[in-house]
Amino acid sequence: MKNIAGLKHHITRMLENELSDQLTYHRVHHTLSVLEVCQQYIKRMHVPPPDAYLLRTAALMHDTGYLVSSINHEEESVRIARNILPEWNYSDPEIARINGMIRATRIPQKPLNILECILCDSDLDYLGTDRFYPVSQTLFRELMNLNVIGSEKEWNAMQITFLQNHSYHTPYAKRYREPVKQQHLEELLKAQP
Repeated sequence: MKNIAGLKHHITRMLENELSDQLTYHRVHHTLSVLEVCQQYIKRMHVPPPDAYLLRTAALMHDTGYLVSSINHEEESVRIARNILPEWNYSDPEIARINGMIRATRIPQKPLNILECILCDSDLDYLGTDRFYPVSQTLFRELMNLNVIGSEKEWNAMQITFLQNHSYHTPYAKRYREPVKQQHLEELLKAQP
C-alpha cells in the first residue's frame, strides 16, 4: 500500500534539511506550491485516482535533483525517484510514468501526455498569476547566488526571453494563465530602458 502523506513528509524533510542555502526559489515552498496546483488540476479535470497519485508523486519528486546539483537536476530527480520510490511500493511502470513527468519539466518543456502537461503547467503556474513578481524575485536571488546572472538588467532580459518562448499546455492554463503572463511580459518590456 502506498502512503502519499508519508512520502510527502519524507521528501519535504529532505528538502528542508539538505538543500543548499543558495537556492531561494527551488526550496520546499516551491515543491509544495506545485503539489497544490496539481491538486487543483486533479479536481478540475477529474483525474482518475491512480493517475492523480502518480501526478502528486511526480510533483513531490520533480526538483529533488537540486539536492545533488542545479545542473541537469531533472535527471538527478529521476535517479532519486528510481532509488526512493520502490521503498514506497511503486512499481517499475509507475516509476517510469513519474520519471516521464519529471523529465517533461525540463526547459523547454516537452510534455507528451496530459499528466506531463499538468505537471509542467503547475511548475510554472506563477508566471500567469499575481504571484509573478514576488516568486520571480526568489528566482532572481537564486540565479545571482549561483552566478548564472550578474545583474538585474541581465535578469530582466532573461525573463523577457523566457516569457516570450514559454507556452502553457492545458486548456485551463491557456485560458486563465496565458493572458496574465502576457500582461507581465508587456510590463517587463515597457520597463526596458
